Amino acid sequence: MEKKLTGKDYLYIGSMLFGLFFGAGNLIFPVHMGQEAGTHVWPAIIGFLITGIGLPFLGIIAIGISGENGLFDLASRVNKGYGYFFTVLLYLVIGPFFALPRLAATSFEIGLTPFIPSNQAKLALAIFSIIFFLLAWWFSRNPSKLLDYVGKFLNPLFLVLLAVLIIMAFVKPLAGIHEIAAQKAYTDNAFFTGFQNGYNTLDVLASLAFGIIVVNTLKTRGVTKKSTITTDMFKSGAVSIILMGIIYSFLSLMGTMSVGKFAISENGGIALAQIAHYYLGTGGSIILALIVIVACLKTSIGLITAFSETFAELFPQLSYSKLIAVVAILPCIFANVGLTSIITYSTPVLMFLYPLAMVLVFLGVCGPLFKNHSLVYKIVTIFTFIPALIDGINNSPLKDAKFAKAIIDFGENYLPFFDLGMGWVVPAAVGFVLALIVVAFKKETVKN
Repeated sequence: MEKKLTGKDYLYIGSMLFGLFFGAGNLIFPVHMGQEAGTHVWPAIIGFLITGIGLPFLGIIAIGISGENGLFDLASRVNKGYGYFFTVLLYLVIGPFFALPRLAATSFEIGLTPFIPSNQAKLALAIFSIIFFLLAWWFSRNPSKLLDYVGKFLNPLFLVLLAVLIIMAFVKPLAGIHEIAAQKAYTDNAFFTGFQNGYNTLDVLASLAFGIIVVNTLKTRGVTKKSTITTDMFKSGAVSIILMGIIYSFLSLMGTMSVGKFAISENGGIALAQIAHYYLGTGGSIILALIVIVACLKTSIGLITAFSETFAELFPQLSYSKLIAVVAILPCIFANVGLTSIITYSTPVLMFLYPLAMVLVFLGVCGPLFKNHSLVYKIVTIFTFIPALIDGINNSPLKDAKFAKAIIDFGENYLPFFDLGMGWVVPAAVGFVLALIVVAFKKETVKN
């Protein structure tokens, strides 16, 4: 008999999902965006929430609606080769190459840098990275305990600590929002700049990875029917996105108000450290250290688990126990290049990968309308791939190379919204309409 979950179950699973999502970028990018957006912070927040919570929510739902066992099966609807390409690339980005190193680097820069002399920072970061990923590896050894570790313990602790800092910032604001001038990008296009900032959280990518963790959690609690799984994922996901939306908004506003006292910082991690120390002194720095370390540790556990489970399925010769070791060691090394460098290197990859992820989420959710016809997935992906690649080149260190300039000129001349980083939108929409026409025509031909 199908088990019916209680409100308490939805709360725990939603808390787990929130805990998996809310890591390094979720803390630092809204604060930095708030500092730069100034008086235009609200349209920036709305844009950020679309890519920061709306699309990740749809990503979770897409996995549930599709009935697939994870990202690889969903991406393989284009074809199996693309399934391997997209799945491996996405997991490398949210795993050892970008997201995981960023989690450790953020934890260190925000939480511990204020207590460490600058001439000892490199050694301290190396030691911290080893301890951080050793803990993440230890918790990742038993993925069936993820709900207990994250949903029932680490996430509530994180929320209590963060609430202390947010309340202080709003009880004694450093400035009014209307007093802070917006930087140029936000003066001209606050909404779209915020929209692109939401990419940096990596949450649309992570949603395609974490969706299967939620499915498996539901199954271990006795939910096995496809329609019930989809409904329960919707309810649990709603808990997560409501929490995230509230906290993103508060963090952004806190960042805006902080400019009344501090100059705009190089990244949101520095700004958070300044804000915490201003309000609560050394105690504030300690609370912030606990907030960020707990936030980043719980997300690391989820990413290591998701990466290792997926790669163990894709490549059966690799065992889960060996994979969690490798995926803990690699980011431990990469974390030592520093937070700002990690953010810089990741931007072109995200500009390429995010459009592909978004169209896959869209097709996964809308799939029942066109009976998940493989041709629709193929055509839309082809129409999205090229402009996404051009967007990636335009945001890379190679953009000034001769070959890159020719490609970028094409994007500027022929792709609507390219200057907003949205050059893929119109081609993807055209591809979708064309795909529906082709599929309908093929059906009509078969009937005749």
